[in-house]
Amino acid sequence: MKGKTKKMAALLMTSTLVVAAGCGGGGDKTATTEPAKGTDAAEATTPSTEPVTFSFFGGDASPNWNNMQDAVGKVITEKTGVSLKAEFAVSGTDQQKIALMIASGDYPQIIFPKGETSKLVEAGAMVDLTDLIDQYAPNIKKIYGPYMNRLKFSKDDPSIYTIPTNAMVDQTSFDAGGGFELQLEVLKELGYPEIRTVEDFEKALKDYYAKHPTIDGQPTIPLLLNADDWKIMITVTNPAVYATGGPDDGEYYIDPETYEAKLHYKRPEEKEYFKWLNHMYNEGLLDKETFTQKNDQYLAKIASGRVLGLIDQDWDFNDAVNSLKSAGKHERTYGHFPVTLNENYKDHSFVDIGNGSGYGVGLTTALSKDEQIRAIQFLDWMASDEAQVLNNWGIEGQQYKMENGKRVIPDDVQDRKTNDNANFTKETGIGLYAPLSVRYGDGVKDPSGNYYTTNYPEQITKNYSEPMKEALKAYNATTWKDLFPGKDEFPVKAWGAAYNLPAPSDPDYTVAFQKSQDIVRKAIPAAIVAKPDQFDAIYDQMLTELNGNGIPEMEAKYTQLIKDTVEAWSAK
Repeated sequence: MKGKTKKMAALLMTSTLVVAAGCGGGGDKTATTEPAKGTDAAEATTPSTEPVTFSFFGGDASPNWNNMQDAVGKVITEKTGVSLKAEFAVSGTDQQKIALMIASGDYPQIIFPKGETSKLVEAGAMVDLTDLIDQYAPNIKKIYGPYMNRLKFSKDDPSIYTIPTNAMVDQTSFDAGGGFELQLEVLKELGYPEIRTVEDFEKALKDYYAKHPTIDGQPTIPLLLNADDWKIMITVTNPAVYATGGPDDGEYYIDPETYEAKLHYKRPEEKEYFKWLNHMYNEGLLDKETFTQKNDQYLAKIASGRVLGLIDQDWDFNDAVNSLKSAGKHERTYGHFPVTLNENYKDHSFVDIGNGSGYGVGLTTALSKDEQIRAIQFLDWMASDEAQVLNNWGIEGQQYKMENGKRVIPDDVQDRKTNDNANFTKETGIGLYAPLSVRYGDGVKDPSGNYYTTNYPEQITKNYSEPMKEALKAYNATTWKDLFPGKDEFPVKAWGAAYNLPAPSDPDYTVAFQKSQDIVRKAIPAAIVAKPDQFDAIYDQMLTELNGNGIPEMEAKYTQLIKDTVEAWSAK
């Protein structure tokens, strides 16, 4: 589960949202001049820096957004003249908001729609960016040159409606952010045991819990999961795929030979994983409030230091970990392990999904033709080397300095970045503009020989606490990724990551998909908290329901989507 906030299709918000202010032509009409015929557009058109305001909607929550009054935002406006009147989905859920846009026909001018792209395309709201990129976006073309086929919407519609910003190009991950997590203090007290299977994981939790039924005067929680709204996918259901040797393709398992797609819950091995969770619940090891608590309660429990184990992605619980660090409780932070049901399976966290596919940013028909040019030039500047350094590192002399030709983050800045991240982000703006930034991934160096991003081995290990370094040394690892199977152990996925693909938008598909979600989100929690002798009946009833309700036909449509994607991406 990479990257941070994946797979949010078919999620409905319960609160009512208002349509973004400034939608439907709220930008100042500062146009650039069309290039003269016969000249190269990129050379003939100099992007304007006259002030202009675009309305923007982001399909991810952005709690630290500061209306571009942060340090990075001010530089972006200075360099481009662009300001954004922005609104973001609450809690990372975008479906209801975009449904309201479609119903009203009132759109923001720039949009990061995540999994709702297909609906916007069908509504005629998205601008085909193909010619705009070709004429006005040399930086975007430079980054995506070899992968332009992956920007096409579909086999039948080769238009480019969004530019992927969720997936970084030529990404090399140097650390693990997912898997099964255990507190460093647990590992230390138990002598750093091997943690390879769910049996190993369970034993570590049991052994430590038996010795420490309370921590800091509060009841110890051996295992905690987050089932609040869509996050049930991240910590409850998706781990069933990883723990049984499958790659992350959202709600589906895709046969690598035939490309046949089916809901991953139908795999017999996943039933065994959920049966293990049922066992953990009945043993008193899985927190009894797992399926009733809210996200803030989940984070508060972790921040208390009394949660021994998690099965999650670090982006989901980082706020709580930062609280632990701020309190000096580094030993209560977590290590990551590639745990599977048994040793016959391999964790596929680092399978190679190729390049250039992912959720992205696009332009809507709320822009005039001239405004479209100005907007694509803005997005192109965000893809420039200058902007990538700015968005990843901040401002020279403030968030980093140059030493012997190398970018270096001063210790006091890194301390704030690590231990006071929310305030640091709000003040500096570092990381806030990712939905607008087409960019290279970790491990790629710019022309100066420095990394574009701050996530590279030396920087990562430099910021480890002493308990973290001690644990990694005990496991003969430099970072937690060293414990996971590498991408060279798996074939490259020809369809990339299916959760990034625009799902079919026809009612037969969307209704059946929503029905499948309703079935799963009711049955899986019920099966986990049931008495052991009731588990099979509940799970098997779920499978029966998933084999009706138009769901096999839904799976057939998704299978065709995968086949068409592979064909389109393979085209010359």
